[in-house]
Amino acid sequence: MKTLAYLLQLITLLLGTSLTCRGQIPFRQNRDIALTVNKISIDSLHNTIDKLVSFHTRHNLSSKSKSDFGIGAAATYIESRLNSIKKSNLNMSVERMTYKAGGKGSRLFREVELSNIIATIKGESSRTIVLLAHYDSRTEDNNDSLSFAPGADDNGSGVAALLEIARLLPKEGLKCNVIIAFLSGEEHGLIGAEMLSRRAVEERWNIVAVLNNDMIGNSTASETGEKNNSVVRVFSDNNEDIRQLARYIKETTERYVENLSVKLIYRNDRFGRGGDHTPFVKKGFNAVRVCEYYENYDRTHRPAEKGPLSNRGDVISGVDFEYLKKSCALNLATVYNLALAPLPPKNVVMHTAGLSNYTTITWDNPDSTSNTKMYNILVRDTDKSMWDKKIIVKGNSVKLPYSKDNFIFSCQSVDENGHESIPVEAVGKN
Repeated sequence: MKTLAYLLQLITLLLGTSLTCRGQIPFRQNRDIALTVNKISIDSLHNTIDKLVSFHTRHNLSSKSKSDFGIGAAATYIESRLNSIKKSNLNMSVERMTYKAGGKGSRLFREVELSNIIATIKGESSRTIVLLAHYDSRTEDNNDSLSFAPGADDNGSGVAALLEIARLLPKEGLKCNVIIAFLSGEEHGLIGAEMLSRRAVEERWNIVAVLNNDMIGNSTASETGEKNNSVVRVFSDNNEDIRQLARYIKETTERYVENLSVKLIYRNDRFGRGGDHTPFVKKGFNAVRVCEYYENYDRTHRPAEKGPLSNRGDVISGVDFEYLKKSCALNLATVYNLALAPLPPKNVVMHTAGLSNYTTITWDNPDSTSNTKMYNILVRDTDKSMWDKKIIVKGNSVKLPYSKDNFIFSCQSVDENGHESIPVEAVGKN
């Protein structure tokens, strides 16, 4: 079936004609992406969380000066790991972004200095992909900075995944910058994310996607005991551009990651809680949250016990490392694929004048220097979240035998190697 689809694609390119295929066209995997995803190491993920747990707590009010205890030790560890990776990647820079937080009227009863640890892999353009994971932890008492708060899943899992991605992303050849940010302050009001998102606005970062990873390693539900390490959630706010990103993540993941399906949750986050993507969403950036499908509320922020056999609280025995590996692969495949993709088309228009059961769609090239020759037109029913069809088109217009009243259309750029941009929805225009 895949061979047939590839032949159809080749014929389409050679003839320069439009071709409709029923169902998603199974484009081939990019060999480099597939090989890189397969290099994700469970041992590496495990060692990272082991080290984070060893700091006893990463509470935002905990010690900044000790080498083996508190949030300061965790920040130094993350920074050291990134600097070690940087030695073999001349396109990577590492910085510690410090800021003041807390004080009267805040969730932190005294003012402290906190740090975001940021790695930037320089690409060939100003376009930027941002990966987020917070590294602070807490227990039940909001201001308890001394009790054991291992934070193995929340959010040692996200930190471990992002460090692995920093290690594995290629040293050159990316069309986008990739910023990998390890944030403090999440457990006390998304403070680090707020500071970073403000900076993104002030410095006019050209962000195309933000993926926040928070609790991506637990596969067993509390209360019901349900277990599933083959499904992960991607939360996306009520914004079509953000949801296009979510669909892109789902399609890319299911192309490259075996035995993992992505459940699109069309909400910004879970009820009563929030994540570090939210300050970015509020400032107009396309940001989503990646999160485990089942949560264990008996572990999150609960009192924990030390010891290798401990099963109380957010300890390492609660992390499903095969599942974490898949969640890490979701991010790596998406970022790598998007960092190789061309710019999306501009001015995608669905022409609505006149009564017809055909629909005409036009678009402009991504920019004046673009050599994009091929596009995908994506079609879905109005009551579906994912695309039903992809139609390969050469040129800048297509007339389809589908009523504009019954379907939603989008267009994405495709380069000569088959890399696809995030789709742009067609806007109705007389």
